[in-house]
Amino acid sequence: MMDHWITPERLFDGRDLLTGKALRIRAGRVVDMADSHAEAIAVPGLLTPGFVDLQVNGGGGVQLNSTPTADGMDVIADAHRRFGTVALLPTVITDLADVIDRAADAAIAAKGRPGILGLHIEGPHISMVRRGTHSPELVRPLDERTMNTVARLRDAGVAVMITLAPEAAKMDQIKRLAAIGAVVSLGHTDATSEMMVAAFNAGASCATHLFNAMSPMVGRAPGAVGAVINSTSYSGIICDGHHVADEMVGMAIRARPVRDRMFLVSDAMATVGGPTHFSLYGQEITLKDGRLINAEGSLAGAHVTQAEGVKRLVDHTGTSLTDALRMATSVPADCIGQPEIGRLDGRLADDLILLDDDLLMITDLAAHLAQTGGALAAG
Repeated sequence: MMDHWITPERLFDGRDLLTGKALRIRAGRVVDMADSHAEAIAVPGLLTPGFVDLQVNGGGGVQLNSTPTADGMDVIADAHRRFGTVALLPTVITDLADVIDRAADAAIAAKGRPGILGLHIEGPHISMVRRGTHSPELVRPLDERTMNTVARLRDAGVAVMITLAPEAAKMDQIKRLAAIGAVVSLGHTDATSEMMVAAFNAGASCATHLFNAMSPMVGRAPGAVGAVINSTSYSGIICDGHHVADEMVGMAIRARPVRDRMFLVSDAMATVGGPTHFSLYGQEITLKDGRLINAEGSLAGAHVTQAEGVKRLVDHTGTSLTDALRMATSVPADCIGQPEIGRLDGRLADDLILLDDDLLMITDLAAHLAQTGGALAAG
């Protein structure tokens, strides 16, 4: 069994940036960390756990709504792994109940496959006013069919995040979803601050892409945005320079009353690692100047990776490198109740990535060591 010690130039362990540390890799997995080791292999760059993304609609030319299968999820996960995201929630947006059920079947079938954490159901139980690119014909109040679908996923041990608007659900429904272990995330909502607080008190623990498709914060009405920022709940945010102004991203991160509650999401579509266009609801979605737009000219998801989001957080929002890395690793892992995927301990070497000084991905650790003669295969 191969056993190596390595010393990266810099190391992020899921919480802190460290230097001068040595990691022990046995049979391709991190088993120990020490201050130094005489026989350690020097590794260039910044070593970090691979990124975690809780909102991924597609990748590699596949959109989950159009291909709600376990194999489709594999294609999406493989596409994002090339850019450093090693764990994600495939996301099905507002659609027919049959499509959502097929996505649930796929998530159950894909349980345990590399990189697939469960399922994010974003809609259809959202505000018509704040639907964004979601089909208006398919928006509807939360019903027992969706409740049963979420229960079926949880009974199978599959992680679930469900995005809904407080005005499209009853508080007892939110309580029931939270009680069975679903992460209830508030989004695509025109709710008042008071409605948001009531939903958080009922068991919602997260918010979906802060600022986007939410009632705004103004002087005399905090709205959904203000309620999220003031809360101690988790919240995702897109940092691509299109969905939210960089200044607003930085302000929101600094304004939260509790640290480590903001996490980065890509909201990525099929174009990441795929062609420059795809079909959604029978409409052509096209990539133009870095923006994905539908026939109405509105934003329709994002063309961005977690790696690009991390770099933009550091370069343009005033966020420290440590906090940016937390937002793409340990914070989303904690939010989804799988903290181990945001840490180094026990991780496979191919789930660890190397970044250069410009925060661009070099490769994963296993590939680097294989290329340099320090292969990590069991022997």
